[in-house]
Amino acid sequence: MPVTPLTMVAAVESGELLAARSQMAFTLGFHIIFACLGVGLPVVMLVAERMFLRTGDESWRQLARRWSRAFAVLFAVGAVSGTVVSFEMGLLWPGFMGTFGSVIGLPFTLEGFAFFLEAIFLGIYLYGWERLSPRAHWWSGMPIVVAGVASAWFVVTANAWMNHPQGFTLVDGRVVDVSPVRAMLNPATWSQTTHMIVAAYMVTGFLVAAVYAGAALRGGNSTYVRRAMALGIVMGAAFAPIQVVVGDWSARVVANSQPVKFAAMEGIVVTEAGAALRIGPFAIPGGASLLLHGDCHAVIPGLDAVPESERPPDAIVHAGFLVMVGIGFGLLFIALWSGWSWWRHRRLPEHRAYWWALVAAGPAAVLALEAGWVVTEVGRQPWIAQGVMRTIDAVTSAPGVSWVFVAVVGVYAVLATSTVVVLRILAKRPIEAEEKADVG
Repeated sequence: MPVTPLTMVAAVESGELLAARSQMAFTLGFHIIFACLGVGLPVVMLVAERMFLRTGDESWRQLARRWSRAFAVLFAVGAVSGTVVSFEMGLLWPGFMGTFGSVIGLPFTLEGFAFFLEAIFLGIYLYGWERLSPRAHWWSGMPIVVAGVASAWFVVTANAWMNHPQGFTLVDGRVVDVSPVRAMLNPATWSQTTHMIVAAYMVTGFLVAAVYAGAALRGGNSTYVRRAMALGIVMGAAFAPIQVVVGDWSARVVANSQPVKFAAMEGIVVTEAGAALRIGPFAIPGGASLLLHGDCHAVIPGLDAVPESERPPDAIVHAGFLVMVGIGFGLLFIALWSGWSWWRHRRLPEHRAYWWALVAAGPAAVLALEAGWVVTEVGRQPWIAQGVMRTIDAVTSAPGVSWVFVAVVGVYAVLATSTVVVLRILAKRPIEAEEKADVG
């Protein structure tokens, strides 16, 4: 859909486009952290409970019990923030949803079913600590794991469709011949959903490890702390090398389906044979061509392949890509460090440098996650749906979006503060008190 003078003038005069994009970016960036924990935390929770079933060691059960309470809080916040994002799709981008709602409605519907399934079994899991047999209780948590992954998968397919639209025909600006399944299973779906789910497990693992590494630094190096930290680092370390491979796959998919985004990611301004691989101030001649095509002389389109009006803000995209990749390799180093220590000594390192590295790895993993979404969303601009609708044609014409954005930031600041306060209260609560509460 072309940018008409009328839509451009309306957007500039109202000043709502930037506010709408900023609000969407802020709320999505907030929600994605809780979405990741919603996918990954049930896994470490059930692994801890499984260890209790195998060994009878009560400390494993205590871990699972405490994490289940934290997960309940995070799930509630994630549900609220995710609902806000869903509403924003229609409120901030009516041009997009009005045109393509029938095309991408299916994954949102299926995600709703997955969410309800997760919520139902979370209630059973929390209520059943002293009311179900140990094995029945463990099995009641499995649907939470499955539903969490399914929920993430369905939602990300919708975003993948925005990067590679298909499953419809446009006739005079109207959508016809809609195939929701074909739209959902677009060529970007497989790499993007895998990239996101692996990221969820990796981020959760390093965040859990970071929390308990901080406790170790404060002198709390008990068996309970060491086991919790070990579970976190095992998950993070297991998925860090997988993410490197999946990231390479995702970059190749982007290069084939969104060459302009790929050029912005790699900082390739001019179309050239033997494009260099740029890492900050350094450039490896022919590196990008070699990685992408296996030929250091292969031609890679640059930003100059399209008019300036169709180029994304390449500085932001390139910086986000470097942050994501740089942190990814940093996390891989920690994974290798952990694996080496376990191979040599059958234990994780127990010195302060390692614990500090884990403390840094938690927020760094979240930063890499956010940077990845910046690359995905900003790199697609000026399109809200690649090649078929521009962002400027999708934004709402309603006034006052800027004030709504300010209000949303204020509400989310209160929500984030409240979440941290509640989690800290739960962390300081004696385990015995939690067990009595579960019985009552």
